[in-house]
Amino acid sequence: MAAPYDYEDGPQHLASAAAYDPNYVPDSVKTFVSHLYRYIRDKNVYEIHQMYETSFQTLSDRHFKDTPWPSVDAVAPYVDNDHVFCLLYREMWFRHLYARLSPTLRQRIDSWDNYCSLFQVVLHGVVNMQLPNQWLWDMVDEFVYQFQSFCQYRAKMKTKTEQEIALLRQFDQAWNVYGVLNFLQALVEKSTIIQILEQDKEGLEQFTATDGYDYNGGSNVLKVLGYFSMVGLLRVHCLLGDYHTGLKCLLPIDISQPGVYTCVIGSHITTIYHYGFANLMLRRYVEAIREFNKMLLYIYKTKQYHQKSAQYEQILKKNEQMYALLAISLSLCPQLSLVEETVNSQLREKYGEKMLRMQRYDDESDALYDELFSYACPKFITPSAPSYEEPLVNYNQEAYRLQLKLFLHEVKQQQLLSGVRTFLKVYSTISLGKLATYMEVDEPTLRTILMTFKHKTHAVGSDGKVISNADIDFYIDDDMIQVVESKTAKRYGDYFLRQIVKLEGVMTDLDRVKLE
Repeated sequence: MAAPYDYEDGPQHLASAAAYDPNYVPDSVKTFVSHLYRYIRDKNVYEIHQMYETSFQTLSDRHFKDTPWPSVDAVAPYVDNDHVFCLLYREMWFRHLYARLSPTLRQRIDSWDNYCSLFQVVLHGVVNMQLPNQWLWDMVDEFVYQFQSFCQYRAKMKTKTEQEIALLRQFDQAWNVYGVLNFLQALVEKSTIIQILEQDKEGLEQFTATDGYDYNGGSNVLKVLGYFSMVGLLRVHCLLGDYHTGLKCLLPIDISQPGVYTCVIGSHITTIYHYGFANLMLRRYVEAIREFNKMLLYIYKTKQYHQKSAQYEQILKKNEQMYALLAISLSLCPQLSLVEETVNSQLREKYGEKMLRMQRYDDESDALYDELFSYACPKFITPSAPSYEEPLVNYNQEAYRLQLKLFLHEVKQQQLLSGVRTFLKVYSTISLGKLATYMEVDEPTLRTILMTFKHKTHAVGSDGKVISNADIDFYIDDDMIQVVESKTAKRYGDYFLRQIVKLEGVMTDLDRVKLE
């Protein structure tokens, strides 16, 4: 196992926030870094993963609950002052700091510098390492998170001191949006991951089959970082409100199939959450519903295996947010046939009553759309630098308010069409004049409404083709509206599987009964 040594250094050495000494290295940390260094040099991915996932968390809980880890200078002598290992250690050091404490502006800037140095080594140096996919995903995920966190922090100008403003002016390139996008794009291009995935589909590469690892003595670091950077680009563009570009960045990954992104639960959830949200904002409701449904079913079946994971709380939070987004999607595009029974029953339990009220299209429904969107949306950012002149103002909510305004505007437009949908569901054929009378409008206005209905129930897919979100369609022939209702094939498999499980439960109970 990865940790054959004792973590205990005695209670007298437990660090406290008041007496943190960055140069003091407990014996267990000396052992941890020297073992981790050796395993990285030996390319022992299994042991690296155990130490990264388990030992690091255990030591953090035991010694560094409310303090940072020892400084990189203090641990460097135990790892031969290895430059690349020290960059990796600092990456973990800053991640721990962000998770357990509140970083200062100087620390935020230092973390940016460390990522720049680390990615420069990966892009331009010779990296002869194999690292676990979990760690490589966490690097990209944390890089984007810290960028988002910095933008939110910088936008709260009212509480900034003169020293902080001076630092922000001096280090204006730190966490610059172009720098962040350029690093992620450079990792994608230098890794040639797009070409690798194309060859993978043709059977000329084994990238997916080997989960991105290199079993021929090479390195997986650049390739897998390039792969996860495509997910990182999707996330950044969603935070900026550029959903079309975000989905374009993800196109090389076929999300209809399992892939390297599904090997790490955090990557899997982040990919589908942002993919679904982007499709929701682009009115591709059917695609959003389909992917949210698949992801929620997967979490439902597997979440018990992640209960001891450090990411368990994050998994549960994203699970709840995706249920809220699914409730929004189904309220705007009522296609329950796309949702599995298990997910549907969970959805009814959580949002059944709210979804009924959301379809009434009144002020209360607007408030509910607002509530669910605000709870489930990403933390949008304004990437541009603020004005440092007086009076200083907070603008950290501006990007969110803009996206909320655009979303509610779309909801309003969908609400205007609810009457048409109601009538089209009742009739298989109806004349324009008759429908105009029912809707209390003249025929030219009705034609405009019907054209709008057509427009709002169709969207342009990622491949440029028009896709339909409509559960009901129609065409006009000689002033007669001919309605075509889509019929979905019934799925009996789920029902039988549930009944089989119930029967097995009953038989197990019967086996326990002792007959007199």
